[in-house]
Amino acid sequence: MADPMRIRAQVAGDKATVRVLMSHEMESGQRKDAAGKIVPAWHIEEVTATHNGKTVLTAEWGPAVSKNPFLQFVIKGAKAGDKIGVTWKDTKGETRTDEATAS
Repeated sequence: MADPMRIRAQVAGDKATVRVLMSHEMESGQRKDAAGKIVPAWHIEEVTATHNGKTVLTAEWGPAVSKNPFLQFVIKGAKAGDKIGVTWKDTKGETRTDEATAS
């Protein structure tokens, strides 16, 4: 299982800026190992963010996203104490969900 995501949600007025650092190797499927064999593709393909359980962002990613990707977005109508959740799913079917409280 991948390491936990680092999620930070800072509220300013009625908006929250959410920053997420995901831990994932993100293989493109184009690199070769020491023996000259292609390393199979393994990357995050779907990211979903929720605000108090309601989906506010859905993204589809491909192999061009860097290792340990960073995502930032803004949620309108957020306030301190709200729950922000982020879930990703990769090409091997693995998923990771983490949650943070807006402050």
